[in-house]
Amino acid sequence: MRFSFIPFLLLAVPLAEIAAFVVIGGQIGVWATLGMVLLTAIIGSFLLRWQGIGLFNRINAEVRANRVPGRELVHGVMILVAGVLLLTPGFVTDSLGFLLFVPGIRDLVWRFAKDRVVVQTMSNGFGNTTRPGEPGRDGIVDLDEDEFQRNPDASSPWSEDSDRLSRPGKQGGDGSNGL
Repeated sequence: MRFSFIPFLLLAVPLAEIAAFVVIGGQIGVWATLGMVLLTAIIGSFLLRWQGIGLFNRINAEVRANRVPGRELVHGVMILVAGVLLLTPGFVTDSLGFLLFVPGIRDLVWRFAKDRVVVQTMSNGFGNTTRPGEPGRDGIVDLDEDEFQRNPDASSPWSEDSDRLSRPGKQGGDGSNGL
């Protein structure tokens, strides 16, 4: 969506909502119109919860299978937008919101947007598949306590500093406190 199109939408959508309220309110009455707006908000909140939980389960299944849930994440964004549109009072936004709750419509949007969307993953993913003691993809070896021991080297120039630093209050030969 180009930036010049957004100001047009910011003006066109409220005008379309006002026109829809006037036309529908003139046909069925004020109270029925307000009741319909309230009913669509309630239905939208239930649809958001129901489809959101199902989508969360599909995302978890994709992650457990070590696949990137790109399609599911985009569907999640569309479901979130649909929920916001349904909670916004108005018939035009409600129509767009209900359309985004239809999986076929979301698939059409996904087919259009999938070449434009980039999903970045973490280096080790969500589930670390390396075992302890086995190098990971990033070269880090994760050891348990029984697999590691420290062997101090007396000839190391740092062994004297580490001895001074390990005993608080002891000062080095130069009068400093070892820091």
